[in-house]
Amino acid sequence: MFKKTLMAMAMGGTLAAGAQAGEIEVMHWWTSGGEARAISVLKEMVEDEGHTWIDFAVAGGGGENAYTVLRSRAVSGNPPAAAQIKGLEIQEWGDLGFLANLDDVADANNWDAQLPTVVADFMKHDGEYVATPVNVHRVNWMWANPAVFESAGVEIPTTMDELWEAADALKAAGVTPIAHGGQAWQDATTFESIVLAVGGADFFEDVFVEHDQDALQSDTMIESLEQFKRVSNYIDQGAPGRDWNVATGMVIRGEAAMQFMGDWAKGEFTAAGLEPGSDYICAPFPGTEDAFTFNIDSLAMFKQPNASSTEAQMAMAGLVLSDEFQQTFNLNKGSIPVRTDMDMSAFDSCAVEAMDTFKSTAANGGLVPSMAHGMSTTSSVQGAIYDTVTEFFNSRSMTAEQAATQMARAIRAAQ
Repeated sequence: MFKKTLMAMAMGGTLAAGAQAGEIEVMHWWTSGGEARAISVLKEMVEDEGHTWIDFAVAGGGGENAYTVLRSRAVSGNPPAAAQIKGLEIQEWGDLGFLANLDDVADANNWDAQLPTVVADFMKHDGEYVATPVNVHRVNWMWANPAVFESAGVEIPTTMDELWEAADALKAAGVTPIAHGGQAWQDATTFESIVLAVGGADFFEDVFVEHDQDALQSDTMIESLEQFKRVSNYIDQGAPGRDWNVATGMVIRGEAAMQFMGDWAKGEFTAAGLEPGSDYICAPFPGTEDAFTFNIDSLAMFKQPNASSTEAQMAMAGLVLSDEFQQTFNLNKGSIPVRTDMDMSAFDSCAVEAMDTFKSTAANGGLVPSMAHGMSTTSSVQGAIYDTVTEFFNSRSMTAEQAATQMARAIRAAQ
C-alpha cells in the first residue's frame, strides 16, 4: 500500500514554481476515432505543462478488457496513475485503498460548486474526492439516417409502437432497420432503454438500483423482455461481436436506418463531417423523451510511489475540469460537460437538448443511472444482468417469464 501523498503544487491545472515534471500513465478505452481525438486533447494539455503522458489504451467499448488489465496491474502492485473507472467501481477501488486523495485540487478549483451533487457523489469515497469527472453521457439516444427513412417512406419513431411499425417498413424496403453489435454491454444498453420506455423512471430504479425482486419478476419486466427480444428480428447476420462504432458506421453509410447507443456515437458522426438535423437525427429512444439515463466518464487516480508522478497526476486532475478541456473534449466525444455553468453556444443541437434534459430531469425526476454502463450497481450484479440479457436475446427457446426469473435469481446471488 503506497503512502498517501498530498500535493498542492498543481492547483488550477498549472505547475507551481519548482515542481518536478513527471510521468503519468493513463489507462482508458477511448479508442474509436471520435474518442481518440477527444482524449488527445488532455494528453496535449498535460504535455504542455511539462509532464510525460504514457498512453495505455485498451480496446473494448464497454471497458471490460480494460478492467481485467487494471485488476491484474493493481494486484501486482503496479497500477497506472489514472484509469478510466466509473460508477460504483470507484467505490470498490476506494474500499481496497488504492485511490489517491484529490481534495486539495478539488478545494482549489471549487469542484463542489461547479459539479451537480449527483456527479460529485460518484467521484468521492468516504467523502473525499478520488476521481475527476470528464463528462456526462446520455445513454437513451436513438441515432437515425434521415435519408434512409425518407427513401423507405418511414417517419422517425417516437413511441415503441411506431418503432416496430417503422422497423417492419424498413425491413420490407430491403434496409437493415437496426444497427447492432452483439456484445453483452450493447445488448444491455438497448435493454435498459426499453425497460425505461416500458416501465418509466421509477420502475427503472426499482429494477436496476434497488433490485426489487417483485419488480424484477413483474409483468412490466416480462413485457420489457418481450419488447427487447423483438430487436433481434431487425438486425443483420453480422451483428454478433461487432464493435459499437462499426455499427454506427452502418448508419452513417446508410447501410442501416438507426442505432440505439449513448451519445458517444455522435463523435463518429462528427468525425465523418456530418451535421445533426440534416445528415443524421439524434432523438430520445422511443418513449423516453422525458427521461435521461446517465453515464459519467471519469478518471480515478491511483496512489503513486514517487513525488514526480503524483505531481503530474494532480496537475492532470486540475486540467480535466478546466473550461478548455471540458469544451474541447465534449465537442469531440459527443457528450456534455459535467459543469452546468459551461457556455453551450459552441455545442450542437443534440448536446444542447441533452444538457436541457439533464437539468430538467435532475430537478423534476427522470434522471436515472445507467445499469449497462456501470452507474447503478456493482460489477457483479451488472454481470449477472448481462449474462441473462444476452442469453435471452440469442436464445430460441427461453421465454420472457423464464428470463425474468433467471435474472432475479442471478441478481440475488450476486448481491
